[in-house]
Amino acid sequence: MNRADYDHLAAQLDGEISPGAVEAAHSFDLDGVHLVNGADLKPEPIAWLWKHWLALGKLHILAGAPGQGKTTIAIGLAATVTIGGHWPDGMRCQPSNVLIWSGEDDPADTLLPRLIAVGGDPKRCYFVASSRIDGEPVPFDPARDFVQLTEAIERIGGVSLLIVDPVVSAVTGDSHKNAEVRRSLQPLVDLGAACRCAVLGITHFSKGGQGQDPTQRVIGSVAFSAVARIVLVAAKVKGEDGEPARVLARSKSNIGPDDGGFRYFLEQTEALPGIEASRIAWGEAVQGTARELLTDPDAEDDGEQGAKESAEEFLRELLGGDTVPAKQVKADCLEAGYAWRTIQRAADGMSVIRKKGGMGDGWYWRLPKMPKPAEDAEGAKDANVESLAPSASSGALASSDGSVEPAPAPDQPVDDDAEVFE
Repeated sequence: MNRADYDHLAAQLDGEISPGAVEAAHSFDLDGVHLVNGADLKPEPIAWLWKHWLALGKLHILAGAPGQGKTTIAIGLAATVTIGGHWPDGMRCQPSNVLIWSGEDDPADTLLPRLIAVGGDPKRCYFVASSRIDGEPVPFDPARDFVQLTEAIERIGGVSLLIVDPVVSAVTGDSHKNAEVRRSLQPLVDLGAACRCAVLGITHFSKGGQGQDPTQRVIGSVAFSAVARIVLVAAKVKGEDGEPARVLARSKSNIGPDDGGFRYFLEQTEALPGIEASRIAWGEAVQGTARELLTDPDAEDDGEQGAKESAEEFLRELLGGDTVPAKQVKADCLEAGYAWRTIQRAADGMSVIRKKGGMGDGWYWRLPKMPKPAEDAEGAKDANVESLAPSASSGALASSDGSVEPAPAPDQPVDDDAEVFE
Protein backbone atom coordinates (compact mmCIF):
# COMPACT_ATOMS: atom_id res chain seq x y z
CA MET A 1 0.00 0.00 0.00
CA ASN A 2 1.41 3.40 -0.99
CA ARG A 3 0.80 6.70 0.85
CA ALA A 4 -2.13 7.76 -1.39
CA ASP A 5 -3.91 4.47 -0.75
CA TYR A 6 -3.18 4.87 2.95
CA ASP A 7 -4.79 8.34 3.07
CA HIS A 8 -7.80 7.19 1.00
CA LEU A 9 -8.42 4.23 3.32
CA ALA A 10 -8.04 6.41 6.36
CA ALA A 11 -10.64 8.85 5.00
CA GLN A 12 -13.06 6.00 4.29
CA LEU A 13 -12.62 4.48 7.75
CA ASP A 14 -12.68 7.79 9.63
CA GLY A 15 -15.74 7.94 11.80
CA GLU A 16 -16.83 4.39 11.08
CA ILE A 17 -14.44 2.54 13.41
CA SER A 18 -12.21 3.55 16.27
CA PRO A 19 -8.95 5.41 15.64
CA GLY A 20 -7.06 2.50 17.24
CA ALA A 21 -8.52 0.04 14.76
CA VAL A 22 -7.65 2.38 11.88
CA GLU A 23 -4.05 2.57 13.11
CA ALA A 24 -3.94 -1.22 13.45
CA ALA A 25 -5.11 -1.61 9.84
CA HIS A 26 -2.58 0.95 8.67
CA SER A 27 0.35 -0.64 10.58
CA PHE A 28 -0.60 -4.08 9.25
CA ASP A 29 -0.59 -3.01 5.61
CA LEU A 30 2.25 -0.50 5.48
CA ASP A 31 5.79 -1.64 4.71
CA GLY A 32 8.50 -0.69 7.17
CA VAL A 33 9.76 -1.57 10.64
CA HIS A 34 7.21 -3.22 12.89
CA LEU A 35 7.30 -2.09 16.51
CA VAL A 36 5.63 -3.74 19.47
CA ASN A 37 4.76 -1.74 22.54
CA GLY A 38 5.88 -3.28 25.82
CA ALA A 39 2.38 -2.89 27.27
CA ASP A 40 1.09 -5.26 24.56
CA LEU A 41 3.50 -8.04 25.54
CA LYS A 42 2.80 -10.63 28.20
CA PRO A 43 5.85 -11.55 30.33
CA GLU A 44 6.61 -15.27 30.07
CA PRO A 45 8.97 -17.54 32.02
CA ILE A 46 11.68 -19.54 30.26
CA ALA A 47 10.30 -22.92 29.18
CA TRP A 48 12.81 -25.60 30.10
CA LEU A 49 13.36 -29.03 28.60
CA TRP A 50 16.04 -29.62 31.27
CA LYS A 51 15.93 -26.82 33.82
CA HIS A 52 18.89 -24.45 33.53
CA TRP A 53 20.55 -26.70 30.91
CA LEU A 54 18.30 -26.99 27.84
CA ALA A 55 15.69 -24.32 27.09
CA LEU A 56 12.83 -24.81 24.65
CA GLY A 57 12.99 -22.43 21.71
CA LYS A 58 16.66 -21.53 22.29
CA LEU A 59 20.01 -22.32 20.65
CA HIS A 60 22.68 -24.14 22.68
CA ILE A 61 26.29 -25.04 21.89
CA LEU A 62 28.07 -28.19 23.12
CA ALA A 63 31.83 -27.84 22.60
CA GLY A 64 34.86 -29.91 23.48
CA ALA A 65 38.14 -31.37 22.28
CA PRO A 66 38.07 -34.36 19.88
CA GLY A 67 37.48 -37.69 21.58
CA GLN A 68 35.49 -36.37 24.53
CA GLY A 69 32.22 -38.00 23.45
CA LYS A 70 30.28 -34.90 22.48
CA THR A 71 28.02 -36.80 20.09
CA THR A 72 27.60 -39.61 22.63
CA ILE A 73 26.54 -37.03 25.23
CA ALA A 74 24.02 -35.53 22.80
CA ILE A 75 22.60 -38.98 21.99
CA GLY A 76 22.32 -39.67 25.72
CA LEU A 77 20.32 -36.48 26.17
CA ALA A 78 18.16 -37.42 23.18
CA ALA A 79 17.48 -40.85 24.68
CA THR A 80 16.31 -39.23 27.91
CA VAL A 81 13.85 -37.12 25.94
CA THR A 82 12.46 -40.07 23.96
CA ILE A 83 11.62 -42.12 27.05
CA GLY A 84 10.77 -39.34 29.47
CA GLY A 85 13.70 -40.40 31.64
CA HIS A 86 15.68 -38.66 34.36
CA TRP A 87 18.30 -36.00 33.72
CA PRO A 88 21.70 -36.28 35.44
CA ASP A 89 20.41 -34.12 38.33
CA GLY A 90 17.46 -36.47 38.89
CA MET A 91 14.79 -34.23 37.36
CA ARG A 92 12.21 -36.01 35.20
CA CYS A 93 11.70 -35.22 31.53
CA GLN A 94 8.42 -35.29 29.66
CA PRO A 95 8.61 -37.82 26.78
CA SER A 96 8.70 -36.26 23.33
CA ASN A 97 10.30 -36.57 19.90
CA VAL A 98 13.88 -35.81 18.85
CA LEU A 99 15.31 -34.78 15.48
CA ILE A 100 18.99 -35.34 14.64
CA TRP A 101 20.85 -33.77 11.72
CA SER A 102 24.37 -35.22 11.47
CA GLY A 103 26.83 -34.49 8.72
CA GLU A 104 29.42 -36.87 10.17
CA ASP A 105 27.98 -40.10 11.59
CA ASP A 106 25.82 -42.68 9.85
CA PRO A 107 22.42 -43.03 11.56
CA ALA A 108 22.13 -46.79 10.96
CA ASP A 109 25.52 -48.01 12.14
CA THR A 110 26.50 -45.31 14.65
CA LEU A 111 23.76 -43.01 15.94
CA LEU A 112 20.85 -45.44 16.29
CA PRO A 113 22.99 -48.11 18.05
CA ARG A 114 24.15 -45.44 20.52
CA LEU A 115 20.54 -44.42 21.15
CA ILE A 116 19.54 -48.03 21.76
CA ALA A 117 22.62 -48.64 23.94
CA VAL A 118 21.52 -45.94 26.36
CA GLY A 119 17.88 -47.06 26.41
CA GLY A 120 16.31 -44.58 23.99
CA ASP A 121 13.12 -45.15 22.03
CA PRO A 122 13.87 -45.34 18.27
CA LYS A 123 10.21 -44.62 17.43
CA ARG A 124 10.58 -41.11 18.88
CA CYS A 125 13.86 -40.34 17.09
CA TYR A 126 14.03 -38.94 13.55
CA PHE A 127 17.09 -38.32 11.36
CA VAL A 128 17.45 -35.72 8.60
CA ALA A 129 18.30 -37.86 5.57
CA SER A 130 17.86 -35.71 2.47
CA SER A 131 15.60 -33.28 0.67
CA ARG A 132 13.63 -33.71 -2.55
CA ILE A 133 13.57 -31.31 -5.46
CA ASP A 134 11.28 -32.17 -8.38
CA GLY A 135 10.88 -35.61 -6.84
CA GLU A 136 14.61 -36.32 -6.77
CA PRO A 137 16.51 -36.82 -3.50
CA VAL A 138 19.31 -34.29 -2.92
CA PRO A 139 21.58 -33.66 0.10
CA PHE A 140 20.02 -31.53 2.82
CA ASP A 141 21.10 -27.90 2.45
CA PRO A 142 20.35 -25.66 5.46
CA ALA A 143 20.48 -22.51 3.37
CA ARG A 144 17.76 -23.87 1.11
CA ASP A 145 15.77 -26.35 3.20
CA PHE A 146 15.01 -24.77 6.58
CA VAL A 147 11.46 -23.91 5.59
CA GLN A 148 10.83 -27.50 4.54
CA LEU A 149 12.51 -28.76 7.71
CA THR A 150 10.19 -26.59 9.80
CA GLU A 151 7.20 -28.04 7.95
CA ALA A 152 8.50 -31.58 8.54
CA ILE A 153 8.89 -30.89 12.27
CA GLU A 154 5.33 -29.56 12.41
CA ARG A 155 4.07 -32.73 10.69
CA ILE A 156 5.89 -34.93 13.21
CA GLY A 157 4.65 -32.87 16.13
CA GLY A 158 6.00 -32.91 19.64
CA VAL A 159 9.68 -32.38 18.74
CA SER A 160 11.41 -30.84 21.75
CA LEU A 161 15.09 -31.40 20.86
CA LEU A 162 16.97 -30.80 17.59
CA ILE A 163 20.63 -31.87 17.47
CA VAL A 164 22.91 -30.38 14.79
CA ASP A 165 26.27 -32.16 14.49
CA PRO A 166 28.40 -30.26 13.68
CA VAL A 167 26.76 -26.86 13.99
CA VAL A 168 29.25 -25.43 11.48
CA SER A 169 27.26 -27.38 8.85
CA ALA A 170 24.62 -24.69 9.15
CA VAL A 171 27.12 -21.98 8.19
CA THR A 172 27.13 -21.33 4.46
CA GLY A 173 29.88 -18.70 4.55
CA ASP A 174 33.17 -18.35 6.41
CA SER A 175 32.82 -19.87 9.90
CA HIS A 176 35.41 -17.40 11.20
CA LYS A 177 33.53 -14.26 10.16
CA ASN A 178 31.16 -12.93 12.78
CA ALA A 179 28.55 -11.49 10.40
CA GLU A 180 28.37 -14.62 8.22
CA VAL A 181 28.05 -16.94 11.23
CA ARG A 182 25.29 -14.82 12.76
CA ARG A 183 23.43 -14.72 9.45
CA SER A 184 23.72 -18.49 9.00
CA LEU A 185 22.69 -19.35 12.56
CA GLN A 186 19.61 -17.15 12.50
CA PRO A 187 17.48 -19.74 10.66
CA LEU A 188 18.37 -22.25 13.40
CA VAL A 189 17.38 -19.73 16.05
CA ASP A 190 14.12 -18.99 14.22
CA LEU A 191 13.38 -22.70 13.75
CA GLY A 192 13.86 -23.40 17.45
CA ALA A 193 11.58 -20.52 18.38
CA ALA A 194 8.91 -21.46 15.83
CA CYS A 195 8.85 -25.15 16.80
CA ARG A 196 9.43 -24.59 20.53
CA CYS A 197 12.32 -27.04 20.60
CA ALA A 198 15.75 -26.84 22.16
CA VAL A 199 18.45 -26.68 19.46
CA LEU A 200 21.80 -28.24 20.43
CA GLY A 201 24.72 -27.57 18.07
CA ILE A 202 27.94 -29.54 18.48
CA THR A 203 31.37 -28.07 17.78
CA HIS A 204 35.06 -28.23 18.71
CA PHE A 205 37.46 -26.55 21.08
CA SER A 206 40.48 -24.85 19.61
CA LYS A 207 43.67 -26.63 20.67
CA GLY A 208 45.56 -25.24 23.64
CA GLY A 209 44.35 -22.36 25.78
CA GLN A 210 44.46 -24.11 29.15
CA GLY A 211 43.28 -21.79 31.88
CA GLN A 212 41.21 -19.64 29.53
CA ASP A 213 37.47 -19.18 29.75
CA PRO A 214 36.23 -22.33 27.94
CA THR A 215 33.61 -20.26 26.10
CA GLN A 216 36.44 -18.43 24.35
CA ARG A 217 37.88 -21.74 23.15
CA VAL A 218 34.91 -22.57 20.92
CA ILE A 219 36.39 -22.82 17.45
CA GLY A 220 35.49 -20.32 14.77
CA SER A 221 33.83 -16.95 15.17
CA VAL A 222 32.83 -15.73 18.61
CA ALA A 223 29.32 -15.54 17.13
CA PHE A 224 28.81 -19.27 17.84
CA SER A 225 29.01 -18.60 21.57
CA ALA A 226 27.38 -15.18 21.37
CA VAL A 227 24.25 -16.32 19.54
CA ALA A 228 23.78 -19.39 21.76
CA ARG A 229 21.90 -18.74 24.99
CA ILE A 230 23.74 -21.56 26.78
CA VAL A 231 27.21 -22.99 26.08
CA LEU A 232 28.05 -26.44 27.44
CA VAL A 233 31.61 -27.78 27.43
CA ALA A 234 32.90 -31.34 27.72
CA ALA A 235 36.52 -32.12 28.53
CA LYS A 236 38.93 -34.54 30.16
CA VAL A 237 40.26 -33.21 33.46
CA LYS A 238 42.41 -34.42 36.33
CA GLY A 239 40.28 -36.07 39.00
CA GLU A 240 40.77 -35.64 42.72
CA ASP A 241 42.78 -38.88 42.80
CA GLY A 242 44.99 -37.69 39.95
CA GLU A 243 43.33 -40.05 37.48
CA PRO A 244 41.74 -38.64 34.29
CA ALA A 245 38.06 -37.82 34.53
CA ARG A 246 35.51 -36.19 32.26
CA VAL A 247 33.19 -33.30 33.07
CA LEU A 248 30.22 -31.69 31.30
CA ALA A 249 29.97 -28.10 32.55
CA ARG A 250 28.01 -24.93 31.88
CA SER A 251 30.41 -22.35 30.52
CA LYS A 252 27.89 -19.63 29.66
CA SER A 253 24.21 -18.97 30.20
CA ASN A 254 22.23 -15.83 29.47
CA ILE A 255 19.07 -17.29 30.98
CA GLY A 256 20.15 -19.04 34.17
CA PRO A 257 23.11 -20.22 36.28
CA ASP A 258 26.40 -20.39 34.38
CA ASP A 259 28.38 -22.76 36.57
CA GLY A 260 28.30 -26.35 37.83
CA GLY A 261 28.48 -29.61 35.96
CA PHE A 262 28.44 -33.41 36.05
CA ARG A 263 31.08 -36.07 35.75
CA TYR A 264 30.48 -38.58 33.00
CA PHE A 265 31.96 -41.79 31.66
CA LEU A 266 32.07 -43.30 28.18
CA GLU A 267 31.29 -47.00 28.02
CA GLN A 268 31.32 -49.58 25.23
CA THR A 269 28.45 -52.02 25.20
CA GLU A 270 26.60 -54.40 22.89
CA ALA A 271 23.56 -52.39 21.82
CA LEU A 272 22.15 -55.33 19.86
CA PRO A 273 23.57 -58.80 19.16
CA GLY A 274 26.75 -58.22 17.21
CA ILE A 275 26.48 -54.40 17.30
CA GLU A 276 28.85 -52.50 19.57
CA ALA A 277 28.16 -48.89 20.54
CA SER A 278 29.34 -46.26 23.00
CA ARG A 279 27.04 -44.79 25.62
CA ILE A 280 27.15 -42.16 28.33
CA ALA A 281 27.05 -42.94 32.05
CA TRP A 282 26.52 -40.00 34.39
CA GLY A 283 28.40 -39.44 37.63
CA GLU A 284 28.05 -37.03 40.51
CA ALA A 285 27.39 -33.30 40.27
CA VAL A 286 30.40 -31.00 40.60
CA GLN A 287 30.55 -27.39 41.72
CA GLY A 288 32.51 -24.50 40.30
CA THR A 289 32.85 -22.52 37.11
CA ALA A 290 33.76 -24.24 33.85
CA ARG A 291 37.15 -22.52 33.99
CA GLU A 292 37.78 -24.00 37.43
CA LEU A 293 36.45 -27.45 36.56
CA LEU A 294 38.31 -27.83 33.28
CA THR A 295 41.71 -27.62 34.92
CA ASP A 296 43.62 -29.56 32.26
CA PRO A 297 41.45 -30.12 29.19
CA ASP A 298 44.40 -30.94 26.91
CA ALA A 299 46.13 -33.48 29.10
CA GLU A 300 45.54 -36.16 26.52
CA ASP A 301 47.40 -34.16 23.85
CA ASP A 302 50.83 -34.28 25.53
CA GLY A 303 53.61 -35.56 23.30
CA GLU A 304 54.05 -35.82 19.54
CA GLN A 305 52.06 -39.04 19.24
CA GLY A 306 49.18 -37.59 21.24
CA ALA A 307 49.17 -34.48 19.04
CA LYS A 308 49.01 -36.62 15.89
CA GLU A 309 46.14 -38.73 17.26
CA SER A 310 44.28 -35.59 18.29
CA ALA A 311 44.83 -34.12 14.80
CA GLU A 312 43.49 -37.32 13.20
CA GLU A 313 40.35 -37.19 15.35
CA PHE A 314 39.91 -33.52 14.49
CA LEU A 315 40.23 -34.24 10.77
CA ARG A 316 37.67 -37.06 10.97
CA GLU A 317 35.13 -34.75 12.57
CA LEU A 318 35.99 -31.84 10.29
CA LEU A 319 35.77 -33.78 7.01
CA GLY A 320 33.08 -36.30 7.95
CA GLY A 321 31.53 -37.52 4.72
CA ASP A 322 32.01 -34.21 2.90
CA THR A 323 34.48 -32.87 0.36
CA VAL A 324 35.97 -29.75 1.97
CA PRO A 325 38.05 -27.00 0.33
CA ALA A 326 41.68 -27.36 1.38
CA LYS A 327 41.91 -23.70 2.33
CA GLN A 328 39.01 -24.16 4.73
CA VAL A 329 40.69 -27.26 6.21
CA LYS A 330 43.87 -25.30 6.80
CA ALA A 331 42.05 -22.30 8.29
CA ASP A 332 39.98 -24.46 10.66
CA CYS A 333 42.99 -26.51 11.75
CA LEU A 334 45.17 -23.48 12.41
CA GLU A 335 42.27 -21.82 14.22
CA ALA A 336 42.06 -24.92 16.42
CA GLY A 337 45.75 -24.56 17.30
CA TYR A 338 47.20 -27.46 15.28
CA ALA A 339 50.56 -27.09 13.54
CA TRP A 340 50.10 -27.53 9.80
CA ARG A 341 52.93 -30.12 9.76
CA THR A 342 50.98 -32.21 12.28
CA ILE A 343 47.79 -31.98 10.20
CA GLN A 344 49.60 -33.05 7.03
CA ARG A 345 51.13 -36.05 8.77
CA ALA A 346 47.76 -36.99 10.22
CA ALA A 347 46.17 -36.68 6.76
CA ASP A 348 48.87 -38.91 5.27
CA GLY A 349 48.28 -41.53 7.95
CA MET A 350 44.52 -41.46 7.25
CA SER A 351 44.99 -41.65 3.46
CA VAL A 352 43.03 -38.42 3.01
CA ILE A 353 42.12 -37.89 -0.66
CA ARG A 354 43.48 -34.60 -2.04
CA LYS A 355 41.97 -33.56 -5.36
CA LYS A 356 42.24 -30.51 -7.59
CA GLY A 357 39.01 -28.75 -8.52
CA GLY A 358 38.14 -27.44 -11.96
CA MET A 359 39.86 -24.75 -13.96
CA GLY A 360 40.80 -21.92 -11.62
CA ASP A 361 39.50 -23.83 -8.61
CA GLY A 362 41.53 -24.87 -5.56
CA TRP A 363 42.27 -28.18 -3.86
CA TYR A 364 39.76 -30.30 -1.93
CA TRP A 365 40.16 -32.87 0.85
CA ARG A 366 37.97 -35.78 1.80
CA LEU A 367 38.25 -39.04 3.70
CA PRO A 368 38.63 -42.28 1.74
CA LYS A 369 35.53 -44.37 1.25
CA MET A 370 36.93 -47.21 3.32
CA PRO A 371 39.84 -47.66 5.75
CA LYS A 372 43.31 -48.08 4.30
CA PRO A 373 44.28 -51.77 4.44
CA ALA A 374 47.68 -53.01 5.55
CA GLU A 375 48.96 -54.47 2.30
CA ASP A 376 52.72 -54.65 2.48
CA ALA A 377 55.74 -53.08 4.06
CA GLU A 378 55.99 -50.50 1.29
CA GLY A 379 52.53 -49.10 2.20
CA ALA A 380 50.75 -49.64 -1.10
CA LYS A 381 47.64 -47.51 -1.54
CA ASP A 382 44.14 -48.93 -1.36
CA ALA A 383 43.07 -50.07 -4.80
CA ASN A 384 39.40 -49.85 -3.83
CA VAL A 385 39.49 -46.10 -3.34
CA GLU A 386 40.82 -43.41 -5.62
CA SER A 387 44.55 -44.18 -5.63
CA LEU A 388 47.17 -41.49 -5.18
CA ALA A 389 50.40 -42.36 -6.95
CA PRO A 390 53.59 -40.35 -7.61
CA SER A 391 53.73 -38.82 -11.07
CA ALA A 392 56.68 -40.17 -13.00
CA SER A 393 57.56 -36.74 -14.32
CA SER A 394 57.05 -34.46 -11.34
CA GLY A 395 56.95 -36.54 -8.17
CA ALA A 396 53.54 -35.04 -7.50
CA LEU A 397 50.52 -36.89 -6.19
CA ALA A 398 48.10 -37.85 -8.94
CA SER A 399 44.57 -39.11 -8.39
CA SER A 400 42.79 -41.62 -10.57
CA ASP A 401 41.06 -38.86 -12.50
CA GLY A 402 44.39 -37.43 -13.61
CA SER A 403 44.52 -34.44 -11.25
CA VAL A 404 47.91 -33.74 -9.72
CA GLU A 405 48.89 -32.26 -6.38
CA PRO A 406 52.43 -31.10 -5.59
CA ALA A 407 53.94 -33.10 -2.74
CA PRO A 408 57.11 -32.60 -0.69
CA ALA A 409 59.99 -34.96 -1.22
CA PRO A 410 60.20 -37.88 1.26
CA ASP A 411 61.37 -36.84 4.73
CA GLN A 412 61.54 -33.22 3.64
CA PRO A 413 60.28 -30.96 6.45
CA VAL A 414 57.17 -28.95 5.67
CA ASP A 415 57.11 -25.24 6.45
CA ASP A 416 54.18 -24.68 8.80
CA ASP A 417 53.64 -21.17 7.47
CA ALA A 418 54.00 -22.01 3.78
CA GLU A 419 50.90 -21.56 1.60
CA VAL A 420 50.63 -24.91 -0.14
CA PHE A 421 47.27 -24.45 -1.88
CA GLU A 422 46.48 -22.73 -5.09
